Amino acid sequence: MNKFFVNLLRWGHIDPVLGYKILLSLFFILLFYLFKIASYSLINKHIKDLRTKYFARKRTDYVLFAIIGFFIFRLWVIDINSLGTFLGLLSAGVAVALKDPLMDIAGWMFILWRKPFTVGDRIQIGEHKGDVIDIRTFQFTLLEVENWVDAEQSTGRVIHIPNSRVLTDMVANYTQSFEYIWNEIPVLITFESNYKKAKNLLTEIANRHAEHLSKEAAERLREAAKKYMIIYRKFSPIVYTKVKDSGILLTIRYLCSPRNRRGTESRIWEDILDMTEREEDIELAYPTIRYYRRGEEKDEKGS
Repeated sequence: MNKFFVNLLRWGHIDPVLGYKILLSLFFILLFYLFKIASYSLINKHIKDLRTKYFARKRTDYVLFAIIGFFIFRLWVIDINSLGTFLGLLSAGVAVALKDPLMDIAGWMFILWRKPFTVGDRIQIGEHKGDVIDIRTFQFTLLEVENWVDAEQSTGRVIHIPNSRVLTDMVANYTQSFEYIWNEIPVLITFESNYKKAKNLLTEIANRHAEHLSKEAAERLREAAKKYMIIYRKFSPIVYTKVKDSGILLTIRYLCSPRNRRGTESRIWEDILDMTEREEDIELAYPTIRYYRRGEEKDEKGS
């Protein structure tokens, strides 16, 4: 068999040593895919949780790639002198031709090491916002939210972003460590409304939809404080008062999960509409224009 390959390589005017290395490298690559298929089959058979299954596949890829890469590297780089020559030539060519891919690999290593986000987190990087659904060597993938869709709901688009962006752009993580965000709902009522009564009713509505998060949020914050300097003293909903041109602005501030923002806001607004329909001394305000005629104004004052 060896003589057959030697004769074949000589017939093709290929150096036998070089041809042997090429064939053995292809054999290692074939082994990589065979082991990968077998490992995936075992993972799919024994692991049911989708998140655990995803990370198991990723770790399998990294381990197999490292082992096969080591053997291929040793096959082509035999001694220290060859290694020095190889690295010198590699660094000279790669620095110019592969700048962007190298930056992506550096970003990938940064993601694995510092963990600014992981699969399942909701993040914003630059102008893009979404849930991380995959992290690869050169890029990570988001399931986009917001854009033309309101209240951070999914658009259905999948966005592939180069890993190098984590080294140059701002990254905001919605769910890391402290898994809640503050949401605010402005409610504008008329000056003639009983604002104290409205404020109490709005507080009751907010508590009904968000009070149960207070204890859980406090526990999450204690965990997050071990890693970040996050200080919150109040977790329960609160209603703030402010005077605007068109009326009295009562702003509901409450904690919610980033993915439930639209749902909780919708339910709170439904209760607010029921409240204004039920309470005769509370009315929602809206921009209005009033016209007065000079003569009629004097008549009204005289009468």
